[in-house]
Amino acid sequence: MSDSNNTLNQEFRTAMRQLAGGVSVITAAYGDDQTGLTATSVVSISMDPPELFISVNRSSSSWPVIEKSGKFGINVLQQGQQIVAEHFSGKGGRKGADRYADDDWYQTPDGVWLSRRALAAFACDVEKVWMHREHALIAGKVTRIDVHDGPQPLTYWHGHYGSFIQN
Repeated sequence: MSDSNNTLNQEFRTAMRQLAGGVSVITAAYGDDQTGLTATSVVSISMDPPELFISVNRSSSSWPVIEKSGKFGINVLQQGQQIVAEHFSGKGGRKGADRYADDDWYQTPDGVWLSRRALAAFACDVEKVWMHREHALIAGKVTRIDVHDGPQPLTYWHGHYGSFIQN
């Protein structure tokens, strides 16, 4: 990689850290294999039918599980769930089902893991997948939605977790 590409990549990384985002945990399970990841970008792509879009690195532990199961969960975290976000980001070396410690999870009848403490939780069936560079771009058809009252959403900005301050 050239020096100009390295510089552009570093500038891109720095610029993207300026984009504050809500924090979600993407869950995946197939048989005894249970894993997941932390994400700051979940996109609504359709209201009728309800569909959401996620991007998963194909080298992550989550991608092969989502690919096999054809299902995933999206859990919109609240302010008090920073430790959950950290577990699913791999901080502290947690892997697989160990990432599910320190929260109240339940499994839907079709096998998707959702958090009882999340502000919103979505169970999704994989609708379509596009491969782009190192990522699988996944459109998921929403099959279940649970909305819970809670405090502020957990946010992430410039490498730090925080909360939304309303004007």
